[in-house]
Amino acid sequence: MSNNHTDRAASNRRLALKLAAVTVAMFGFGFALAPMYNLMCQAFGINGKVARVAAEGDAPPVATDRTVTVEFTGLAISGLPWEFRPLVKKMEVYVGKTIEAEYLVRNLAQEEITGQAIPSVTPGVAAAHFGKIECFCFTQQTLKPGETRKMPVRFVVDAGLDKAVHTITLSYSFFNADKTSARKYGGETPAGDHAHHAHANTTNIVQ
Repeated sequence: MSNNHTDRAASNRRLALKLAAVTVAMFGFGFALAPMYNLMCQAFGINGKVARVAAEGDAPPVATDRTVTVEFTGLAISGLPWEFRPLVKKMEVYVGKTIEAEYLVRNLAQEEITGQAIPSVTPGVAAAHFGKIECFCFTQQTLKPGETRKMPVRFVVDAGLDKAVHTITLSYSFFNADKTSARKYGGETPAGDHAHHAHANTTNIVQ
């Protein structure tokens, strides 16, 4: 009887150690998942994530006489009581030339709210060649009750873009950065720290 009890206790301890090891491994995997995902997106253009480029003086783009059409869209996600839209819906731009476009945002709530914009580019193959030099999406934006603001984005389409691509769409999804506030207005914040990881890395302009 004593031996059975001892064997059972030893078996329980081994099981507990295995479960603890699995828990630690799962935590480590979850912690590493976000940066791993972003590296994959950078390498393969998944989800059309946009590169943040260095200052113009660090790596000047190559100007060309080739043009592409850039379309602009924007959406305030449920949970963020803002009006959000591009001031220009499309423009013809020269590849290699720095361009500036503006979006308009208006806080429709009667309280101060902070939002975070997350960009994407389609088609996905264009994402690696669409670099943002300055963008309102690099940081969270806080608007006072009823405040209206024009927000610029400065970008360049580099000469490495596939010549089969003639139109690029730059889209922004604006989320309420505060989970409690988002739920108050019937929505949610983006999962995890995606908004911050989206701009974690700075890359040089491809020449």
